[in-house]
Amino acid sequence: MLRRVKNMNKIKLLYVENVIFHNTKKIQQKLSFFFTLENIGYDKQLEIHWAGEDKIWHILSAHYHSMSGNGKEHWTASIGLSLSEEQSLPGNIEFNVCYRVLEQEYLLNNHGYNYLSEADSGIRLIDQQSLQNVSFKNKLTAEQQTITVTAAINQSFNAQKVTIHWTTDNWKTTQQTPCYFKRQHWPKVIGSHARNPNQYGTQLWTGKIHHAELFKLKYAISCENSTKTVWDNNEGHNYSFQREQLKVLILNLHCYQEDNQDEKFSTIAKTIDELAIDIVCLQEVAEYWNNGRGDWNSNAAKIINERLSKPYHVHADWSHLGFDQYREGVAILSRYSLSDHDAMYVSDSHDVYDINSRKVVSARVYVPYIGFIRVYSAHLSWLEGGFQKQFQRLSAWAEEQKDDNTKASLLCGDFNITACSKGYQQVVNSGEYEDQYLAVNKQGIFNQVFKVHDAQWQDLLADDYRIDYIFMSKNSEIKATSANVIFTDQDYGRVSDHCGYLMTFESLY
Repeated sequence: MLRRVKNMNKIKLLYVENVIFHNTKKIQQKLSFFFTLENIGYDKQLEIHWAGEDKIWHILSAHYHSMSGNGKEHWTASIGLSLSEEQSLPGNIEFNVCYRVLEQEYLLNNHGYNYLSEADSGIRLIDQQSLQNVSFKNKLTAEQQTITVTAAINQSFNAQKVTIHWTTDNWKTTQQTPCYFKRQHWPKVIGSHARNPNQYGTQLWTGKIHHAELFKLKYAISCENSTKTVWDNNEGHNYSFQREQLKVLILNLHCYQEDNQDEKFSTIAKTIDELAIDIVCLQEVAEYWNNGRGDWNSNAAKIINERLSKPYHVHADWSHLGFDQYREGVAILSRYSLSDHDAMYVSDSHDVYDINSRKVVSARVYVPYIGFIRVYSAHLSWLEGGFQKQFQRLSAWAEEQKDDNTKASLLCGDFNITACSKGYQQVVNSGEYEDQYLAVNKQGIFNQVFKVHDAQWQDLLADDYRIDYIFMSKNSEIKATSANVIFTDQDYGRVSDHCGYLMTFESLY
């Protein structure tokens, strides 16, 4: 049940844009909204409730744009509407905003009066901001070497100088590019008959940066008048361009033991689609035993894959009889094609009636902007069931499969070891693989465990009860950038007796 609470700075409206423009065939009105919101949970919704001069209310959904600083995200929404004989333009609009996350609802409504935006008023900064980076992109196109930066300045600030401060070597050196205020600039962008938004309280200053390696670019904007200088540095995070990221999900499916199992398969597929997950490593993937012959049509990975908006590439195999009625195994689902896929027993036992008989599946995946990576979906036994030998065989197998083109090896899945167990200590002491969830979420502890080998590291992990991991090979050419727990009561709902772990990676180079 949703509980409405005060906003408490969980969401902030940065600017609203309201523009009417002509082209050769029609007249259109464009509405755009830009926000920062606190990243409280992964499963969230942001909606703009708006009405034009006809007083008919509509709902416009926002979507993620880019990272901001201090654990916040940028979200944006826009809509274009055309004038026709049947439909007038909205004209002046009023609106409020609703942010739903973790069963709570935060309302942004201008203290009960709603926000207003006049027809064709251009970009309007909210809450008396003096400076805001606007209309910026979060990604680059292939081979792009020039960007345009547009700064919206509150006209009352009386700006005299606007400058882009930028670097491509992480601020070891800094360059400056001036921005220019030109009244004729905006109509060229939105249409030759559009009104100039600089007349409505906001000035637009623009500057261009040309560089062969814009992926390395970080920048901030300063604005000066006769008495002071204000900055927009993305709340200390600076502005940059996100590289293409790889999203990897690990999830133990609980071998057909869930209530409402079919509905939960649909939830998993819907989540993969919504979050644009690239690679999914599944464990306890079940299909009916059928006297040991199996039944592919009942395979859980196959069912989930068929419910995706566009089916992925699948590699699956099984190792033993599960719950007295299923062939139980592991699987990899990948948006990108799989090559050199294989499966191998890592346990001493290969007996299909032995629960400690464990097989791992492996595949090579070519990820755009990253290159080839090796992915392993594993479900190893407990310590008393043979974990130590199984992990030794798995890591040795991964080492054998490495080549000069391998950017990283990811050992993914349910390892049945807690973070302060002898099994985890075996991983740490090997010096070959590192816990990526720990690397992103607890960097200080990660350094103590994997870098310094602090003798007291077990005390730091005493309350960490994870048994599902992504272990990545050291000296990989990718790095983890985020790690989130999903399929909890708060994020997408429970689909198994395990949570899912969703991690993103990007190239180091």
